[in-house]
Amino acid sequence: MTTSFPSIPSAQANADAGTTVEAPKPRILLVDDDANIRRVLETRLTMFGYDVATASDGEEALALFQTVQPDLVVLDVMMPKMDGYGVIQALRQHSEVPIVLLSACAEVKDRILGLEIGADDYITKPFSPKELEARIRCVLRRSGSANAQTAGGLAPQEIKIGQLMILPHKRQVFKGGERVRLTGMEFDLLEMLMAHSGQPLTRQDMLSKIWGYTPERHSDTRVVDVHISRLRNKIEDDPENPELVITARGTGYLFQRLPVAVGS
Repeated sequence: MTTSFPSIPSAQANADAGTTVEAPKPRILLVDDDANIRRVLETRLTMFGYDVATASDGEEALALFQTVQPDLVVLDVMMPKMDGYGVIQALRQHSEVPIVLLSACAEVKDRILGLEIGADDYITKPFSPKELEARIRCVLRRSGSANAQTAGGLAPQEIKIGQLMILPHKRQVFKGGERVRLTGMEFDLLEMLMAHSGQPLTRQDMLSKIWGYTPERHSDTRVVDVHISRLRNKIEDDPENPELVITARGTGYLFQRLPVAVGS
């Protein structure tokens, strides 16, 4: 276990000293039972500009989480005491922290399970540290509260369709006035769908815009389907019969301009 985060000087103290205030480094909690993998990834991620804390199993990771307060968790699946799936379920009870899953499982169903219970992305072993850093950077960028701009300039103050409203600048979602808590990826999916309401969006478009995947590097679009399922569970009255996020057969998904009217 390593945790060595220096305290961040206050802006006023730096101003008084005439120094430039540097933005704090993103904090990563790296969880893997393989000491060699932890050592290599900790070294490389530190070189890439992250503060890294490490844990060797799921129980240690949960104990460290409140102390470290990471911006992102990199989590192995197969570990002693508590596996990665158990850690995800425990974290999702109280936190929407982005999670990147490390999976040695060749079976697609194992990777999909991690996404279904709350992981934001996954990467399959073996992988290069540079590839992992690219995934981390993408997830942090898409999940960051500072992401308040769109390709067309400043993000709108709100997007409201029916009872659902999102505040892009605050990355908040409300349904009927009640706050709906989404992960970073879920929020970005919803924002993209609502901004193009009534227009079918392909799964590949979503993979490219939200996850940063290219068709050459990632052709498995089920990661989109899993996140859509999670999103429906949070915003639909009846997720099995969605009225907001509709499947566009042969294409992808679309957000209804207005919910389907239900007869009395």
